[in-house]
Amino acid sequence: MIKYGLVMLFALIGFSSIAQKNKRPNIVVVLADDIGVGDISKYRRLHSNNIILETPNIDKLADQGMMFTNAHSPAALCATTRYAIMTGNSCYRSTHPWGIWSGYAKPVIREDQMTLGRLMKQANYKTAFFGKWHIGTSFAKKGVPNIIYEPKKGKKPILDVDITKILYGPTQLGFDYSVTLPAGIQDVPYALYENNKWLKLKEDSKIDIIDAEYLATVNVKLDKDVGLGDSNWDPHAIGPILANKAVAYIADNANKKDPFFMYYCSQAVHVPHAPTDKLNGKKIKGTTPSLHMDMIKELDVQMGMLVAELKKQGVYDNTVFIFTSDNGGLLVDKNTRKSGHQVSDIYRGAKNQPYEGGHRVPFIVTWPDGVKKNQQFEKPILGLDIMATIAAITNQKLTQNVAQDSYNLLPILQNDKKASTHDYLMVQGGAAHDFMIIDKGWKLIIRVDKKDKSDRTSTARALFNLNDNIEEKEAENLLNNPKYKHKLDELYKKYEETRFSKVFTGNHQL
Repeated sequence: MIKYGLVMLFALIGFSSIAQKNKRPNIVVVLADDIGVGDISKYRRLHSNNIILETPNIDKLADQGMMFTNAHSPAALCATTRYAIMTGNSCYRSTHPWGIWSGYAKPVIREDQMTLGRLMKQANYKTAFFGKWHIGTSFAKKGVPNIIYEPKKGKKPILDVDITKILYGPTQLGFDYSVTLPAGIQDVPYALYENNKWLKLKEDSKIDIIDAEYLATVNVKLDKDVGLGDSNWDPHAIGPILANKAVAYIADNANKKDPFFMYYCSQAVHVPHAPTDKLNGKKIKGTTPSLHMDMIKELDVQMGMLVAELKKQGVYDNTVFIFTSDNGGLLVDKNTRKSGHQVSDIYRGAKNQPYEGGHRVPFIVTWPDGVKKNQQFEKPILGLDIMATIAAITNQKLTQNVAQDSYNLLPILQNDKKASTHDYLMVQGGAAHDFMIIDKGWKLIIRVDKKDKSDRTSTARALFNLNDNIEEKEAENLLNNPKYKHKLDELYKKYEETRFSKVFTGNHQL
């Protein structure tokens, strides 16, 4: 009888394993906030053995799948990138091509526009969003529930808005479940939302004004605006809430009839740097040379928690796990710089800047059932390639008018020798309104005149040959070298054709 029981047990285990392999994969997309390639120790080791901070969980993801070493965010700033990843369209196709910065701003995504959530729902996936939204949310005007609040320009705190409920956000864009920070941890409203409803941080929470004086009581500096929020607001608590909610979601949905899609936008490592004391039993705050680096460690522990739960539920092997960042790493604080940690690795610049350090990002894809281990891919890709890739993984055909700039990476992940990537990259800068066009290692940086709302007035700022000047040394800026005028003209023409004729730069239309 015991032998029979063991036989049945092994048979059931074998059946479960086969069932997982035959099942459509779960998909987890992680968008870290302000993580540079040098922040991930696996990437840093490509150029240096001087590792100040280890990221073991993210490194394991790279070991177990494909690590892209020439990946770029769609923009060097977060809100624009978030639009691009959510839609598969370059930032300039947005109604606000240079970004949405307020938690009360009008949403930039149309009701009829494809999003990651809508894409996966039409494939019969359960869909979930966690973390920083930052692409516009709608709230009601205070005392007038049927009127959408429209923020007024000015420096006075916004107080005439009802922040207890999101009227237009993740739920309306295809996500069945959500835990949302409308503008991240750095700006109004200072509150969390579960399924678009205010999620009280404590039982006695009420809506109150969050200002510098209040934030000082939780050892945090005010980064952006004074405004409304949860009276128990504390950025130190947000990372653990997001991670634990995500773990619970995996546990609840891992072995259901339909697979799940999770878009996890971590709060780490954006300022204000507010690491938790402990997460998942591991000490975080005070364990690295700076609060900034504590946040990198917290992000790594968050990733470990997600992977551990996938393994616990027996679905890790059949889960596509994509890890990337919204832009390059942060311009470092004194303690981070003093430690020797290099957020951008060997690259010039950082977040908000047009140089490689502003838009080079980690990009890792792990899928044990579908992607071989220990691979590196060196050709250029973009973060907005996620949409076409997961559409292909889930056997969906994208129509020609959506995800115009998204490139299907599945052939690359499957080691198809005929696989290709973008012919060239068009990347957007930050607050200075720069465009960068990169073609076969040649990079042109173009500054757009902010006064011209059509974006047609622009000036070339730099021309670099990254093939022999990957560090973008200014002494080797070839912009004014007559020998390379033909290259300048060629790239400028390609920029204008791409930007203003709005040609497709993805490949699913082919």
